[in-house]
Amino acid sequence: MAFMLLRETVRTYRERDPAARSSMEVLLCYPGLHAVMWHRLSHWLWEHDLRLLARFSSHMARWLTGIEVHPAARLGRRLVIDHGMGVVIGETAEVGDDCYLYHQVTLGVARTMGGKRHPTVGNNVIIGAGAKVLGPITVGDNARVGSNAVVVDNVPSDTTVVGIPARPVDRQPQRDRKVPGFDPYGIPCDGDLDPLLRDLDQMHCELAELEARVTRLAETQMQQRQAAAE
Repeated sequence: MAFMLLRETVRTYRERDPAARSSMEVLLCYPGLHAVMWHRLSHWLWEHDLRLLARFSSHMARWLTGIEVHPAARLGRRLVIDHGMGVVIGETAEVGDDCYLYHQVTLGVARTMGGKRHPTVGNNVIIGAGAKVLGPITVGDNARVGSNAVVVDNVPSDTTVVGIPARPVDRQPQRDRKVPGFDPYGIPCDGDLDPLLRDLDQMHCELAELEARVTRLAETQMQQRQAAAE
């Protein structure tokens, strides 16, 4: 089972990363893969009540890879952590299958409390570099979180969110299910900016249109006055 998980994860890295020239290169040189495989061991130890050993194992993985995954966290199959440095996945976090996380992503807490404190991430989710997903919220299947976004509310399935705090933006409906919704860094597929900037840009366009209409009216009135004077 462990070998099958490793093989399919290596295959996923090769499919999604054009820099991956061979399976051996992925095995030897990709810290995201190393962190996930270390976590399989740490999680097994945690589930068998070897808690201190599990924490030490995850600590060693953090030291070697720069990626911190609590041994109690639940990670799905074919998870890709690209670059990986600075990624933090908390104790009660859950990540579905076929997800893609970039460097400096945090699946953390919004406030200190007991019980479920970390996000639940669905299948086929992309979280861009530097994004923070905080609290016991849910990120639905096929969702995308833009780079540097701060997500503190639930994200519906098939939704792209960007900004601080993160807000939904329009997205085109087409999806390639063979490569599930893959877009580098989770950027909006239609090139939308932060929703606030998009609204400001729309207001600027409307203002320019109003100015043009006022100018045309003024020119028309001037022409009418000149015609009347003649």
